Amino acid sequence: MPALEAFPAPEGVRKRDAERTREDILRVATDEFSRRGFAGGRVDDIAARTATTKRMIYYYFGSKKSLYLAVMESAYAAVRKLEQDLDVAHLGPLEALRALAEAGYDHATRHRDFIRLVAMENMNQAEHIKESTTIRDLNSTAISTMAHVLERGIADGVFRSDIDAVDAHMMISAYAFFSVANRSTFGVLFERDLLAADRTEHYRRLAGDMIVATMSPRADRPAGPGGA
Repeated sequence: MPALEAFPAPEGVRKRDAERTREDILRVATDEFSRRGFAGGRVDDIAARTATTKRMIYYYFGSKKSLYLAVMESAYAAVRKLEQDLDVAHLGPLEALRALAEAGYDHATRHRDFIRLVAMENMNQAEHIKESTTIRDLNSTAISTMAHVLERGIADGVFRSDIDAVDAHMMISAYAFFSVANRSTFGVLFERDLLAADRTEHYRRLAGDMIVATMSPRADRPAGPGGA
């Protein structure tokens, strides 16, 4: 990102308002980019919706690309903070794994703009987020948390050992992602709304059930190191 000196502060910017203005820009930019993607998102439209100016947006973020990366980093930080706030260390491994799965489902279904952002970034082969070390660092903490839970479960003999933390994280993410990303097509084909309020708790519970069942030892092999 260019140094802020390259974009002098617009008249009227006060330090006590800076964080609030920045957060407002991020909030509107998240909506803009989640609906239109990076290419289609317009800084002029973001400025109009935040009662600010394009110049001020560039003052805070430097460029459209830097703003987009800030949106993506903020979105990933939110889901990682949710996982950290769960504090699963005090739970048994089965309860901890279920809690991570249900929290992942909750976040995806309550923050649908995050799913849209990720879907669009995938369509572009992660062109932009590959430049962000922040996002990679954020996601490494999620894998570390999952790894600790799985290690405890394997040691206790309640988890199979041939599925690692990345596999488990992928399965949880896939279920949550599908519920939002495929809602429309699934609804047309099967006449069932995956985000219907009266089915939310059912699907949330299934998220936990599926990963716990998957991680349970297979009947034909022992759990723990060397088993499955």
